[in-house]
Amino acid sequence: MVYNWLKFEHSCQLCDERCEPGQSLCPSCEAELPWLGSQCSICALPLPVAGAVCGECLMHPPAFDHVAVPWRFAFPVDSLITRFKHQSRWPFGRLLAEHLARHLQHAFDEGLPRPEALLPVPLARKRLRQRGFNQARMLADWLSPVLQIPVRNDLAQRIQDTASQQQLDAAARRRNLRQAFALVEGQVLRGQHLAVIDDVFTTGATAEALARLLKRGGAARVDIYCLARTPKPGE
Repeated sequence: MVYNWLKFEHSCQLCDERCEPGQSLCPSCEAELPWLGSQCSICALPLPVAGAVCGECLMHPPAFDHVAVPWRFAFPVDSLITRFKHQSRWPFGRLLAEHLARHLQHAFDEGLPRPEALLPVPLARKRLRQRGFNQARMLADWLSPVLQIPVRNDLAQRIQDTASQQQLDAAARRRNLRQAFALVEGQVLRGQHLAVIDDVFTTGATAEALARLLKRGGAARVDIYCLARTPKPGE
């Protein structure tokens, strides 16, 4: 039995080449992922220099405190997210969550404060029936045992079935999400540090709406954990 286990070949989930036991990607594919380099220290917008704050965050400080994200929204990560989210290819979601967990654990080791709970972005009931699953909740459920941080699905809910955000600009996204979320009655957030889980950070409208809601409810800090960050349109 031990001999057979040692003979078992672990294949890269992107190229099918052999990779080390316990690894889901070969070193070449992992190195070629669109890792996010220099970025805004608040919203993770790609920037030419590290450690700076982007103009938008300086002029209009967001309600959330920090965005932790490993990749730019570019190939092949964009394709993997699309297959996971819109084609129910759950193994791709789990692969991405595994690497996000490693990224977050490294960030915690470097001094990023650990949250008390993970809060997946709530999905409207109609959208949940259509898709059959909440991709943010799945990501949170995969992250939780690795990071040893509980998932809280009982804190916030989506009370409006808003239009899809994908084809909207930043202003339209913000308008689309006004009053979209609400705290679950009876929840006490005073002084808590929470991390909102989502798949892609684009304009930050969803993150802003939830962070404002949570802080109005008493949360002391709200971070955003997601798989990928898009640049500004045209960049």
